This record gives sequence, C-alpha cells and structure tokens, in this order.
Amino acid sequence: MKMRKKTVKKSPKETLLSLIPTKRRLIQLYAALLTNANIKGFFTGQIYQGPLKAVCTPGLNCYSCPGAAGACPLGALQNALASSGIRVPAYIFGIIILYGILLGRWICGFLCPFGLVQELLHKIKTPKIKKSSATRVLSYLKYVILALFTIALPLIYAFRDYPLPAFCKYICPAGTLEGAIGMLIGGQNNSLLPMLGPLFTWKFALLLAVVVGSIFVFRFFCRFLCPLGALYGLFNKISFLGIKLNKPKCIDCGKCHAKCQMDIRHVGDAECISCGECISTCPTGAITWKGSKFVLPPDEIAGKPASPDLTKKYAKRRKVLSITAAVLMSAALIGALVYCNFIYQAPEIPDGNEVGNVCIDQTVNLLDRTGITEQTFTVSQNAGKVTVINFWGTWCAPCIEELPYFDALANEYADKASVLALHTLYESETADEYIAENYPDTLMLFGLDANEYYTALGGTGTYPMTVVVNGDGIITAKFQGPITHEELVTAIEDALTN
Repeated sequence: MKMRKKTVKKSPKETLLSLIPTKRRLIQLYAALLTNANIKGFFTGQIYQGPLKAVCTPGLNCYSCPGAAGACPLGALQNALASSGIRVPAYIFGIIILYGILLGRWICGFLCPFGLVQELLHKIKTPKIKKSSATRVLSYLKYVILALFTIALPLIYAFRDYPLPAFCKYICPAGTLEGAIGMLIGGQNNSLLPMLGPLFTWKFALLLAVVVGSIFVFRFFCRFLCPLGALYGLFNKISFLGIKLNKPKCIDCGKCHAKCQMDIRHVGDAECISCGECISTCPTGAITWKGSKFVLPPDEIAGKPASPDLTKKYAKRRKVLSITAAVLMSAALIGALVYCNFIYQAPEIPDGNEVGNVCIDQTVNLLDRTGITEQTFTVSQNAGKVTVINFWGTWCAPCIEELPYFDALANEYADKASVLALHTLYESETADEYIAENYPDTLMLFGLDANEYYTALGGTGTYPMTVVVNGDGIITAKFQGPITHEELVTAIEDALTN
C-alpha cells in the first residue's frame, strides 16, 4: 500500500464549499435518520421492538441500536439460518435477494448508515493509503467472512440446537458502536456495565481498529470485512439501479479507475458501490446510471446534442420525478418518526413479576452436560417447595462468582427448595460444557431461557437476576444483580416461613 502525496492546501472558500452536502450525502443522511427513526430510544436507552422491527432495512444497522426502527439483514439472516422451520429463512433470503436485484451495492453507496460513518471518518485530514494490489487481495476477505461467520457457523450451531449469530457476536463493529455503546452512552443502562467481559473488550478493540482504518483507508470495513456488501455485490451486474459502462464508447483512459476509491477491476463490478463519482470523469460519456434513459434524452446519452423540445420534455420529466421522490421520502420519514416516537407504546409487562405477586408460570427446557433435554420445569409443578430462579450466563463474571452459592444451597435445602439456574440465549452454546466441567453432580436444575422468562419476571438488562418463590407460588424476594450467600439464605428462610 502506498501513501498519497500531500494535497494542495484549499482556500477558505474551497473548504467551505467542500462542507456542503452533495445529493448523495443528503440521501445518506436521510437513510441514516429513517433507519434510526426511534429518536427517543437514545434518551430512554430502550430498544424499539414494535411491528417495524419485522422489516429488514437495506443497510447495515444494528437491531439493538436504541434508534433502530427495523432489523439488520445480516442479523436476521443468521438467526433465520438457526431456525428449525423454512418460513423465516425463506422470508429473509427473499428480502435480501429483492434488495440485491433492485439496488445491488447502490445500497452501500447511498443507504448504509455505517458506510456514512466511515466516509465521515475518512474526511479527517491525514495522509491516505491508496488502493493497490494488496488492498485488492484484502477485498476478498469479506467473502470468507460471509461464508464462514454469516452462513457456515450459524448453520453448524443450528444443528446443535444453539443459535450462534457468529458475525454479530464476534465481529460486527456496527453492533458494538450502535448497539453496545449506543445503549450505554446515555447512562440509562449503567446496570449493564458489570456484564461487560472479554468478548466486549475484543469487539471494542476491533471497532477501534475499524475507526482508525477508516481514517486512513476509504471505507475500510466495506472493502475488507463487510459480508453484506459481499452479498449485494453478487447482484451488481443484474441490479436495476447502479452504474453501467457502454463499452463501445470506452477508450480505456483509466480516469474512472483513478477516481474510484474502491478496489474495482472494472466499472460496475462487485466492488463498485455505485457512488457515481466516476460518471463526471469519463471524457466520452461511456459511464451512466442504469435507467438514465428515462430521464435523459437518447441523443444526450449517446453524447450528442439533444433537440430543444426533447431537452424541455425530459427536464419536465426529471422535475416531476424529483418532486414525487421528495414527497414520498418525506412522507416515509415523517411517518416513521411520528409512529416510533409518539404513537407506538411498548406492551406492558403482565402482573406476576413483583414481590407479593403470584409468580408467572412458564415452562422452561432443562439442560444437562450434553445440552438441551426433553425435560421441563414449571414453578407450579414445584408447589409446596421453595423455588429459587437464577438467571445467569457463562459470559457474566458476577454470575460465575455466585453460582457456587446456589450449588451449596441446592444441597443444603434439597428437601425444601429447588434451585433453577436459567442460562441466557446469549452464548448458550457454552453452557453444557461449563456445566459438565464445573457442576457434573449438582442438585441444581439447569435450564435455557430465550430472555422470555427473564423479561416476563421484570428483568431490566442486568445479569445475574434471582427470584425466590414460596411453596404457594408467591414471589417473596427478587434481586437484580449479584447476591451474597447470606442474602440468599435469608431469602430462602423467609420463603419457607411466609
């Protein structure tokens, strides 16, 4: 990779003009706002989970971002591959294929919020690394990530009955920035801080690497790591919108390649994000937008002067299309903003999750050292005995530290209480191995919870959480966060006498 030579210093007027958003930049800003229309989420720290979340947005935008109004296509794809049915994967693949056929990597150039973030970072004044044979080779890495982390690993773990969205979990910097940091930055979710562990450290370091890389390399993540871009690139040749080259008019001057900052081999290939920067550099007019025949006179497309009548006709057509597009886009944005921030109300959690309530009775699947079993457990079937429900995870350090307390009390109160330790869906693939290694002969009952029971019992995002239920099914104690051995003994004794 070669460093670019230092550019000539711009005049104040040129600098000011360069800050004015182009049409593409305005569309990028619009797409970022529409994708994250749940503005109140950034102030409340709550994720929008309404009906719009069933819709996949075209670009890379984390589902867990407080502002996200829709689902991320990559996250949805990985979860769909882990589905035992056919309906969900067919829907997700259908949506992605539809986006690809209609737009191709035009999505990357115009509609991806994380692409916009990278371009803004690249504007920071530093020497820049030019594209080269090395960056061209590195551009293949995203196809490896697509095959391995987005498709293969989720499929492998689906057969093991454990969902593993590997790209989201181990790599995605957009998830770290928008999801993790987005949830923590406002201070409303400080209770989540004790849950951060080595995995977050790794992903935060990877995010920093992408941020630094984006300053020096144009669209660092898009070019080398993004599996969504790799996927959309497969449709570039057949997509309805994008860049096309009229080969008979091309004189192979190389100006388009010199202007393009992506690792293209030719105009409109899988690496092209259809930004349109090359169109104005072509001296023969060989590069045009697909579909331009609908808004430009044929003679003008062919590089010839068009008649005044045709020029006027097509100018009127462009004006009508521009106004129509502006009205539709404005309506969509205003509708999304009003709905997400003023109309939609999150469903209330049902009664049965506070001290003094009859505990919500939910069937959970039990785990053993081999994985999920056919055995189930409910609070009602444990009537007459105290039930201690502990929500934990192998990824949660406080959970691991206090688990021996529950193991000891499961033995001490074997005739009077049952201890149910429910592992979260997150990193659930590690649960059976951990149980086999550390608690092979325990009297604790281990189970798996897809965060449904945790949420129903009033979980607010902090792990561990412990709920104590007496023999009559009444919640007598509840702890959001770590608990001491003494507190647990006291809670069990109170449940036995109340």
